[in-house]
Amino acid sequence: MVASGMIAVIPARGGSKRIPRKNIVDFCGKPLIAWTIEAALQSDIFDMVLVSTDDEDIADISRHYGAQVPFLRRASADDISPVSLATLDALDQLAERCRASYDIVMQLMPNCPLRTASDILAAKNHFDARQADFQLSCFQYSLANPFWAVTLDSEGNPSALFPEAFKSRSQDLPKLYCPTGAIWIARSEPLKKAATFYGPGHRFFELSWRAAIDIDTEDDLTLARAVAQTSFAK
Repeated sequence: MVASGMIAVIPARGGSKRIPRKNIVDFCGKPLIAWTIEAALQSDIFDMVLVSTDDEDIADISRHYGAQVPFLRRASADDISPVSLATLDALDQLAERCRASYDIVMQLMPNCPLRTASDILAAKNHFDARQADFQLSCFQYSLANPFWAVTLDSEGNPSALFPEAFKSRSQDLPKLYCPTGAIWIARSEPLKKAATFYGPGHRFFELSWRAAIDIDTEDDLTLARAVAQTSFAK
């Protein structure tokens, strides 16, 4: 079996707790996962767009929107296992059941619905140009300045995390970036060896904060819907 081409893996377990049934909750008229499936298909760069799920409803909805779900996830469907393990399990099942193997895997989290086909293409071009084995997506902090972060004790007394920078002006401090699960890419063999996208020499690709929105809570969902509606109105 010779590896070739590129696969998109969309990990979508059914047992989300903070937003029940999060991956198929309504988002601007479609199930949340549909936005990621459609972005992947519209990018037209994948030999396969696969949804890894343990849930029959998610599987049926994913097929309806054009993804392939040749099997249900057999492991790493809890809320503790790193999502990379679900992607690796999908690659293993493809090899065992379908005799299929791919050179490059792109992991697209379904709770990042505002990442577009254009973002996917830009990330892939960046990955190709740098020739790295691992690339993760990030966005620049803008709504808050992490350099001014403090912890509070039970009496409300602060302890600055970065005391030397705490009194500096924001324009005098370096830019800081936050990882987002929107678009992670790796070469399959190094990924299997490292068992994580944070493998040796991993690099980052910057997305806009809109494309990077990652829905985990009801507040995140409210924000993402508002941003989406603003985008649609343009």
